[in-house]
Amino acid sequence: MLAVTADDHPSVAPDGPVAVLANPTAGRGRHRGLLPGLLDRLAATGRPVRLLEAHSADQAEAACHAAVADGVAALVAVGGDGTVHRALQAVAGTPVPFGPVPAGTGNDFAVDTGFPADPLAAVEVIADALRAGRTRPVDLARLTGADGTRRWYGAVLAAGFDAIVNERANRMRWPRGPRRYDLAILVELARLRPRRYKLRLDGEPQEVDAVLVAVGNAPSYGGGMRICPDADLTDGLLDVVVGGRFDRLTLMRVKPSIYQGTHVRHPLVRSYRVREVELAAEGITTYADGERVLDLPVTVTAVPAALRLLR
Repeated sequence: MLAVTADDHPSVAPDGPVAVLANPTAGRGRHRGLLPGLLDRLAATGRPVRLLEAHSADQAEAACHAAVADGVAALVAVGGDGTVHRALQAVAGTPVPFGPVPAGTGNDFAVDTGFPADPLAAVEVIADALRAGRTRPVDLARLTGADGTRRWYGAVLAAGFDAIVNERANRMRWPRGPRRYDLAILVELARLRPRRYKLRLDGEPQEVDAVLVAVGNAPSYGGGMRICPDADLTDGLLDVVVGGRFDRLTLMRVKPSIYQGTHVRHPLVRSYRVREVELAAEGITTYADGERVLDLPVTVTAVPAALRLLR
């Protein structure tokens, strides 16, 4: 099991500013008007608040890295899982504490780590933790690609049908909005076929034909779908859920049960709990925290206590 230390990382300035990454388009902009109030609540802790400037996802990630390198006292992300994912790349494995304010379409990481779903209530939890100097360690997953590229994620890595649908939707130029995703589901259902996956679970090799493959540090993805229902963010392990040779009809019948996590009782579903998994298949681009990340093959490693939450 890998340990995380603060060695070689910037030290935290106890009286330094709180850096805030805010995505104004998260949740289709429905929480945009809340940002001034959220910043005021953080400023009420007596610390200066620095709103990071970014006009793209890459700029957002770079701004978070720069803030951490400058020695901020904490980093707060206002948005959905995608915003959290960008922020995690900067704070993972460092002593800089982190607070997610759920304001997106999908807020799985924030909710699964115990923050209120209401943004104002969540920022109050973060502000209270800042005043008290209180943090709570949770695990993260570290993703390594074939070329050595590394990414961190907090919730779930999708590497099956859901990842394929996301990839299809991202290539489509029409229709706009959520209907594009619905159309992508229909297209990929028509093309549905099990794919051959090669797994290495804590060193033990296995091959399987599967339609759904997910590696969870946390239970949920996609806005409350409990794909890895038994995942625990403090156990130092990953939950790997594999859905086998589903046909179209069976998949559509099983998919609603993912919201309750009862799909794992289906005879075609297998679950594993491991410290590390190597995952390979042809033609799959993975999605972590809802964000496009790396092509298979990848290695996913559980890293205990890789993040300090303001909670």
